[in-house]
Amino acid sequence: MSELYRSLDTEILVMRPESAELVKYASNGFLATRLSYVNYIATLCELVGADVGDVIRGMGSDCRIGPLFLEPGPGWGGSCFPKDAAALVSIASHARLDFTLLREAITSNQVHETRLVDRIEELAGGSVQGRTVAVWGLTFKARTDDQRESPSLAIAAQLRARGATIQAYDPTVHDPLADIRVCPTPVAACEHASVLFVATEWDELRQVDLSDIRRVMDRPAILDGRHMLDAAQAARNGFTYAAVGRPTVVPVDAAGANSELRAPSCRPASAEQGTVPEAGRPERMPT
Repeated sequence: MSELYRSLDTEILVMRPESAELVKYASNGFLATRLSYVNYIATLCELVGADVGDVIRGMGSDCRIGPLFLEPGPGWGGSCFPKDAAALVSIASHARLDFTLLREAITSNQVHETRLVDRIEELAGGSVQGRTVAVWGLTFKARTDDQRESPSLAIAAQLRARGATIQAYDPTVHDPLADIRVCPTPVAACEHASVLFVATEWDELRQVDLSDIRRVMDRPAILDGRHMLDAAQAARNGFTYAAVGRPTVVPVDAAGANSELRAPSCRPASAEQGTVPEAGRPERMPT
């Protein structure tokens, strides 16, 4: 087997089959847990008025942690993380080990998705019943057409269950999807929408003119799940702009020339899926 890979310019590790099997599961389980952790840090930042961008920059400067896989988002998905995390929990269970940490990472990923649905409802005025939500991105990450276990689709399903109509744009998706209207352009997806949710980090979305979006939306509100858009530009175009782990930016016409930042009112997720502690913004961080 080593000879088969000898032409590759990389280190070849030789180990028992049991160890080799666990390497992949342990690696993906660790990365999934890391992402769940940083998404909870993002939630905490919203509640105490911190900026998750500053927090993860500080964390990432520690060589023991590093900057990779510290970017918060709408949750983790794809063909590997969910499957391998579940497999590792199962392997542990068969060995009579309750892998509590990883089970909680999986649960917290679901809770995080529900929190974003709650935030979208808040931005829509308290309910998405009878409203349209625009979604940019349907794949679980950019530069792939893979929709397996996509957080975008999971969030869209919850929004539909609460009575919303979903219009979506993704450069790799052209065929109709069940209960989702697939649109040909990012602007078309926003027509008559009450909230725009940015779910996948496609580079082309950075180039969309927000004034065009503003003209076609019924309610100017954005939840940026990928930190893709410029908050100040959004405010100048009349948007209420919220992003994962950052204070909400109110429109310039509502806040004056210097658009103010305010902490969003974060509703806890349902008790069935776990809760996020409810708290106001303190005057200082607790010690």
